[in-house]
Amino acid sequence: MCTWFITARLAPVRCLAGAMFFVASAMVDTHASELAPDMSREITAQQLRKHVTHLAQTIGERNVFHPHALHAAQEYIETTWRGQGYDIVSQQYSVNGVRSANLEVTRTGIRFPEKIILIGAHYDSVYGSPGANDNGSGVAALLELSRLFKDLAPQKSVRFVAFTNEEPPFFTTGQQGSAVYARQARERGDDIVLMAALETIGSYSQDPGSQHYPPLFRFFYPDQGNFIAFVSNFGSRHAMKKVVRAYRASTDFPIEHVATFAAVPGVSWSDHRSFWHQDYDAFMITDTAFYRYPHYHSSEDTPDKLAYDQFAKMTNGLLRAFLLRTEGAD
Repeated sequence: MCTWFITARLAPVRCLAGAMFFVASAMVDTHASELAPDMSREITAQQLRKHVTHLAQTIGERNVFHPHALHAAQEYIETTWRGQGYDIVSQQYSVNGVRSANLEVTRTGIRFPEKIILIGAHYDSVYGSPGANDNGSGVAALLELSRLFKDLAPQKSVRFVAFTNEEPPFFTTGQQGSAVYARQARERGDDIVLMAALETIGSYSQDPGSQHYPPLFRFFYPDQGNFIAFVSNFGSRHAMKKVVRAYRASTDFPIEHVATFAAVPGVSWSDHRSFWHQDYDAFMITDTAFYRYPHYHSSEDTPDKLAYDQFAKMTNGLLRAFLLRTEGAD
């Protein structure tokens, strides 16, 4: 349920009218590019389109109000992960009498297996929408990242989690899938060093005026919706900035990032919020939702609306960036 937030360039910005916030900037690590892996396999636009089309078109609207579709999406993710060679952990619970499940697979780290980088995406869609971009795009990236990580050797463990029930009326409640998951992760003592929520990530445009902002911010930020955005609160800014550096070392795909107050509308509106509440570092990866995407939370959020070539390039950058972030014990 990602919605609007405020993006930032590389300098702190102050905004009038009571909306002051600090933007955490990040310097490019000039040595990080030397560590970037040479990937012989890549995520393709065709693979991402296949996943999005199955979720949003073959299955369609998927939530507890359409339980057969929600379970079909769950089964699709499970079948895909089994085909990739993973053992699946299913965390099941009931919502309004409907069986719901968070799904988890892990590529165990070879040097620091107890330290976990968690990459998550919710697979339910909002009522009345087939949810191609929100959040078929996030699930598609999740499945492709897990596929390629299966053949890699990360130093830290990389855990992939498909969350259920992120959308209203469960968002911010104890029935939100990520809230159930994060709470139990803390109770288990899971050493999650970073959580990244893939949230509405498939819309890109080079057209001038395709990116919108709250009042005043258009004077400071690009008006082309051609970038991916990383968003965190102040507490997670250092963890997020490390991924920003790794991302810049891995791809030339445009990126904007911000660390700001969680109360700014949109900044906390996805599954990363649940991990903040359990004192884990977490941030959101997003295309900025309805500040760019006109079909957000509507019946028109269909697979044909996504920009798959840009989506694929961005996701390949994430693959390399997350692999870089498994290096070292921090």
